[in-house]
Amino acid sequence: MFPSRRKTAQLPWEDGRSRLIPSSLPRKCSVFHLFVACLLLGFLSLLWLQLSCSGDVARAARGQGQESPGPSRACPPEPPPEHWEEDESWGPHRLAVLVPFRERFEELLVFVPHMHRFLSRKKIQHHIYVLNQVDHFSLGALRRFNRAALINAGFLESGNSTDYIAMHDVDLLPLNEELDYGFPEAGPFHVASPELHPLYHYKTYVGGILLLSKQHYQLCNGMSNRFWGWGREDDEFYRRIKGAGLQLFRPSGITTGYKTFRHLHDPAWRKRDQKRIAAQKQEQFKVDREGGLSTVKYHVDSRTALSVGGAPCTVLNIMLDCDKAATPWCTFG
Repeated sequence: MFPSRRKTAQLPWEDGRSRLIPSSLPRKCSVFHLFVACLLLGFLSLLWLQLSCSGDVARAARGQGQESPGPSRACPPEPPPEHWEEDESWGPHRLAVLVPFRERFEELLVFVPHMHRFLSRKKIQHHIYVLNQVDHFSLGALRRFNRAALINAGFLESGNSTDYIAMHDVDLLPLNEELDYGFPEAGPFHVASPELHPLYHYKTYVGGILLLSKQHYQLCNGMSNRFWGWGREDDEFYRRIKGAGLQLFRPSGITTGYKTFRHLHDPAWRKRDQKRIAAQKQEQFKVDREGGLSTVKYHVDSRTALSVGGAPCTVLNIMLDCDKAATPWCTFG
């Protein structure tokens, strides 16, 4: 992308000037011999380093009655294992990471191992649920993406093994390990706050990454199922939080600013569905006082346990119900 400021080194045999090759070496294959000698020296150096740091050299010297030259050096640390075993000492709570998903496999391959390592290093018991929206064509129409309804379905399918959730975008990766993913006992905790999110900075923003206890999510009756297409479901959920009398909390003491997260989304090649069809433009600003967790209609086509880069997750293939009478904008014609 950027032009290199380094000049390419010209090798002696590239300009035909044989005078650069030492005359003491045979002319026919001197360059080849130099190359082989360098490889051999490099291999012997690596072998010596491995033996010396592991203590084999010292043990061999003692076996021959010689003095050990000194204390053995510590070997370079090995990379941490990809798979982490949860431990009860990590605490009594367990997090369900709910990831609404549709056709973003490149981002998923990065997200699952990153989040598993990130949460395991913080000793957060967790399980990642990939909520994959699947569709069947009906009369030439395709259901639009519904992030909120997928989260409602994922909440219900996560069962009793978890007691709090993270509503987590697949394209947003936490980089600062000081971010808190612990149990949000006092109230909803917005990890991707406006002061830290790389794109969205308005005060009522609660998207990206939001933690809630399951009790508080039920108190809000989950999210509205009326938001088909991209956007606005988070803004409506902010009103639900306030309507339930809950206090919203956000991180403090984080100094990395807009570099706190890595945003994987590339709008140049992945367009978002921002169309507003029929009365959707007016409806998107209203509070849905009837629908939510208690009214979501869906079917789980399949449930599959996967390992992505050594990180476990569960993929739920979810078929959402589309009520054309209530939300005529739920499909593409």
